[in-house]
Amino acid sequence: MSINYRNILPSTQWKNELTRHAYGETLVELGSTNERIIVMDADLAESTLTRYFRSAHPDRFIEMGIAEQNMIATAAGLSKTGFIPFLSSYAIFLTGRAWDQCRNTVDYARCNVKIAAAHGGISVGKDGPSHQSMEDLSNMLSLVNMTVVVPADQIETRKVTAWAAEYEGPVYYRLGREKVPTITTDESPFIHGKALEVVDGSDGTIIACGIMLSQAILAAELLAVDGIYPRVLNMATLKPIDVEAIHSAADETGAIVTAEEHSIYGGLGSIVARIVASSHWRVPVIPVSIENRYLTSGPPEDLLEIAGLTYIDIATALLKSLAMARGEFEVGGVRILPEMEKGDIRELKFGG
Repeated sequence: MSINYRNILPSTQWKNELTRHAYGETLVELGSTNERIIVMDADLAESTLTRYFRSAHPDRFIEMGIAEQNMIATAAGLSKTGFIPFLSSYAIFLTGRAWDQCRNTVDYARCNVKIAAAHGGISVGKDGPSHQSMEDLSNMLSLVNMTVVVPADQIETRKVTAWAAEYEGPVYYRLGREKVPTITTDESPFIHGKALEVVDGSDGTIIACGIMLSQAILAAELLAVDGIYPRVLNMATLKPIDVEAIHSAADETGAIVTAEEHSIYGGLGSIVARIVASSHWRVPVIPVSIENRYLTSGPPEDLLEIAGLTYIDIATALLKSLAMARGEFEVGGVRILPEMEKGDIRELKFGG
C-alpha cells in the first residue's frame, strides 16, 4: 500500500515560495479589474509587498504610516462608502495593538474590510518574540463576524485573496515571512468553510493549517513507511470551521492530531477539541502547537524545532493518539509510553 495524495503534490515535488509575494501580485490583478479595491499599509509596504499595488495603482494605495489603529478605522469608513479595503501590516500589530479597532470598528459593524497579516507565527525567526505572533488567530477567532483563514502556500494565498475580494464581510488571513513549500496546485479547490482532504487514510487524522500542513504531510509520509496511514486535512478556514469534516475524522479514523503554528490556547486545537467533546464520538485529540512560552530569536527551522512543531512531533502525537484510541500500548510494533519524547519515537520507529 502507498500514500494516496489528493489535490496536492508529494513532498518530492515541492518548491519554496513566498505567500506575501502571491498576495501582492494578486492584489495588482484584482485592482486592474475592480476599481473598488484599495490597499492600505502601515509603513511596511516593502515587506508586506503591497508595494506591487502601489506601483500599479498609486491612486488607490494609501500609506498610513506607523498607525495601525488609524488604518483600521479609516478602512472601516472607506468600506461604508463602497470601497473594498485590503490592509496590511504585521500580525502582531494588527491583532494586538489594533485589536480594539478590529473589534469595535470593523467587526461590530460588519465592515467589508480585508485584514491580511504578514509575518504571522514564530517563523518570522530572527525578528524575535516581540514580532512572533502566537496569539493572532485566537484574538480574531473570538470576534463574532470575522472570517479567519490561514493559507498553506502561495497558490492558496492567491485563491484566498481573490475570494476575499468577492466576499461581503470582514476577513482576517495570515501570511508568513519566509518561503514555504508550494503544496497545492491550481486545480486544488479552496472552498470557504470547508476542509480539503489532502492525504487519504484511516489510521487517525492530522488536521493542519498554514505552514504546518507541509509538516503534517511529511509526518504522513514518514508513518507510511511502517504501514500507518493517517488522513490529512488542510483546515485553511478556521472560522467558520468544517464541523462535518471533524465529525467524519472522529467517526472514520478514531483519533485526531491538530497541527498549528500558534499558541496552544484558543487556536485550531482548541476548536477541534471543543467540537469533538460536544459530539457523541469519544476520540483522543492531541494538539501540536506552541506551549505556554515565548520563543527566542533565531532561524525559523530552529524555532519550529524548539517549539515542537516538526513532522517528528506530529508523527509522535499521531502514534500516541492511536494508542489511546485503541486502548493499546503499542502501535505498529512501537511501545507507547506517556513520557515518551519525539527522540525516543524516532529511534524506535523511524530508524534514527
